[in-house]
Amino acid sequence: MKYTTLSNTDIKVSKICLGTMTWGNQNTEAEGHEQMDYALERGVNFFDVAELYPVPANAETYGDTERIIGTWFKKTGNRDKVVLASKIVGPGAYTAHIREDGFSKRAITEALENSLKRLQTDYIDLYQLHWPGRGVNCFGVRDYPYKTATKEAENHLEILETLQRFIKQGKIKQIGLSNETPWGTMKYIQTAEQHQLPRPVTIQNSYSLIHRSYEYGMSEVSLRENIGLLVYSPLAQGVLSGKYLQGNLPEGARGTLFPRFIARYRSESSDRAVQRYLEIAEKCGISLTQLSLAYINQLPFVTSNIIGATNIAQLKENIDSINVELSEETLTEIEAVHAEIPNPAP
Repeated sequence: MKYTTLSNTDIKVSKICLGTMTWGNQNTEAEGHEQMDYALERGVNFFDVAELYPVPANAETYGDTERIIGTWFKKTGNRDKVVLASKIVGPGAYTAHIREDGFSKRAITEALENSLKRLQTDYIDLYQLHWPGRGVNCFGVRDYPYKTATKEAENHLEILETLQRFIKQGKIKQIGLSNETPWGTMKYIQTAEQHQLPRPVTIQNSYSLIHRSYEYGMSEVSLRENIGLLVYSPLAQGVLSGKYLQGNLPEGARGTLFPRFIARYRSESSDRAVQRYLEIAEKCGISLTQLSLAYINQLPFVTSNIIGATNIAQLKENIDSINVELSEETLTEIEAVHAEIPNPAP
């Protein structure tokens, strides 16, 4: 395994992060425990979860993924071996069954305390805001929704002051953002610096070979402001494994069970790009999965690559990508496809 640190901290994290959002839905508690055992054995010390998980989210399963991690901590005593990241849900109709006051002081307090109970721990290493409430282009929205994004922006000062209180109490070590824009990220950074408040050290946004829009401004923020990217959906919900090419819908696959999750990644141009990347991978003698993950692993603004799996074979393949080094010739071929078919998936 390769390691780095969360920006501006001495917290050592693996370049591969274990994603958990299928545990409690596609995966049982026992399977979640098995994945954590295996990942830790392979040197993965960074786990990412959210109060919302598992996904698809609903009131019946809300918080179950955190509970699964909590029972593993209790069973194994491995809490001190793991850098744990979790998130408070963003506001919106999708999460109205959880709470409706966004990132208010009351909401953050409730969310954090409940997460700590489910996780059976006294602290969370990295606490993240899952998505903004003001309306931004994420989750498949390609362009800024200026016609509908009329809500007042978040109260950045109140949010950071609330999080600072929990850092002082030892319940949070560091804070991070997720699904944020350059404006939102800089607003948090500027507010933190102006008021001597905790500064976000990471941002968790989507990035993949068919969705590289992070490079339209956010990558510069990452590098110049030293706020590392935690990549989610690096395989575009499995589309970049190639298993959905030619219209295939494998039995038990996430895209087969929940078609709406891969809809944003499926189009004629996306399929064309995936096919081209598959040909590059075959030429290299590696799987498309490993090509897709290895490309992300070597990016200078990436702190960690969040991988998810529903079985150990997939998990092994994903973790093994850390040992794949792409040649300059291969990187040039990837960039040629990107130039011809740029960002086909929003």
